Amino acid sequence: MLVLEAIALSVIAASTPLLLAASGELVVERSGVLNLGVEGMMIVGAACGFAGAYLSGSSVVGALCGILAGAVLAAIFGVLTLGLAVNQVATGLALTILGVGLSGLIGRGFVGEKIVLAAHLYIPFLTDLPVVGRIVFGEDAFVYVSVALIIAIWLFLYRTRPGLVLRAVGDNHVSAHALGYPVLKIRMMAVLFGGGCAGLAGAFLPLAYTPFFIPGMTAGRGWIALALVVFASWRPGRLVAGAYLFGAVSILQLHAQALGLGIPPQLMSSLPYLATVIVLVLISRTRGTAGSAAPASLGLVFVPDR
Repeated sequence: MLVLEAIALSVIAASTPLLLAASGELVVERSGVLNLGVEGMMIVGAACGFAGAYLSGSSVVGALCGILAGAVLAAIFGVLTLGLAVNQVATGLALTILGVGLSGLIGRGFVGEKIVLAAHLYIPFLTDLPVVGRIVFGEDAFVYVSVALIIAIWLFLYRTRPGLVLRAVGDNHVSAHALGYPVLKIRMMAVLFGGGCAGLAGAFLPLAYTPFFIPGMTAGRGWIALALVVFASWRPGRLVAGAYLFGAVSILQLHAQALGLGIPPQLMSSLPYLATVIVLVLISRTRGTAGSAAPASLGLVFVPDR
């Protein structure tokens, strides 16, 4: 039972940054914008989150710094792609490269330093319950925020008028503009929200996963988050299942190495990314179901009539 509990806790910890980043990107893509700069926003969020927590001694301050850092990079992306109508794919890739370099610059003075990880919830009796106690009532705040966030996004998209407007903008920005909706403003707000979520996902890594910062510690999680949105067919409910599935694959390779199964560790380390490629291939072969769920205006530049 202790082994199962440890594995479950590891899967949750590995899945949380994926769920946070993918949740924000889902809202961005629902508005019709394709942001490939999630990886860059995550790594900058990790650097700024660690710096904020180290200098202030507070994980909350560190998380806010990560959110702000991701939102700033997202604002740059929004100005270029929405304000200047620059190609979204090229801008996202450039932003990732910028983020990797910027995170190294910000975090170079903090490499080798250590902080106290974010506190975990403890409720007497409930947290002490076997198996489910620590899993349900003993997690850190990031885990509960990720769950609350995906629920809030589902309610926003399918139970509110602003959510309906955002989906309309993503499906047909020309018609939405003709009806009088501020397409560029709506998309900019979605981009900023997605950047904040990516920054929070990056901040989770040094604040709650490992108590230190190292360059490149996101290790491709931003790209996996992008694939998760497609895997989930742009639906919040499926996103949760996908995030925990990919998190389980990541943890599987660690436990397989610990058990000494004789499988090359390089192959096991590549499993999460191999799973990402396989998922994308399978989805591309079922365009009739997954493809039809994609916002019709995704990635298309919109220039309002003057």
